[in-house]
Amino acid sequence: MLSPAHAGAHGGYDGPLTAVLLLAGVGSLVVAGLALGALARRRSRSFLLVALALVTLAARTAVAGATMAGMVETSAHHLLEHGLDVVMAGLVIAAVYYARRTERAAGGNQR
Repeated sequence: MLSPAHAGAHGGYDGPLTAVLLLAGVGSLVVAGLALGALARRRSRSFLLVALALVTLAARTAVAGATMAGMVETSAHHLLEHGLDVVMAGLVIAAVYYARRTERAAGGNQR
């Protein structure tokens, strides 16, 4: 029977999963750091929302790592990860909405 790659990882060591989580953690922190750097330069609400959305990627990796270490139960793991997905989507939608609204208010590109 097939199961998701992380289904059996609760409280146990899995070499390939650990490697993927480390890679995902480093990658998501780099991307979030770049977004925070862009936010520091641009200082706009839409950049803030995008940066926060990218921070949720690092949070998802932290949840997976905590689950693998046995600090988070599998049911909570799924709830937290999917909750972070909803937060990320909401932040991206809010960033696009805000950027479009600001663009229209400034007399920008209207279609």
